[in-house]
Amino acid sequence: MRILLDECLPRELADELVGHDVRTVQQERWAGLENGELLQRAAATFAVFLTIDKRIHTTQLLPTSLAVITIRAKSNRIQTLRPLVPEILRALEGLQPGTFVQVGV
Repeated sequence: MRILLDECLPRELADELVGHDVRTVQQERWAGLENGELLQRAAATFAVFLTIDKRIHTTQLLPTSLAVITIRAKSNRIQTLRPLVPEILRALEGLQPGTFVQVGV
């Protein structure tokens, strides 16, 4: 599955999502874009947008071809996020386009 990591997530998280094609906002050269434009661009080539932005589901209209997973964690450090990887991978298994899903605490 093609996954886009938000710029607020560590790049090391991409290595943890084994079996998926993961790119970062920075790699796509989309850093600094507002969420609305970022989601529209992501929808053209990605199936999932992974973020820690807790408000994205209330502030953005989601393109119907893109799913969003919001990680709820105490910080965005890889040491904090690594234990949540199994939950993220499980969420990816049944994810439907056009939906928001939250994982974590």
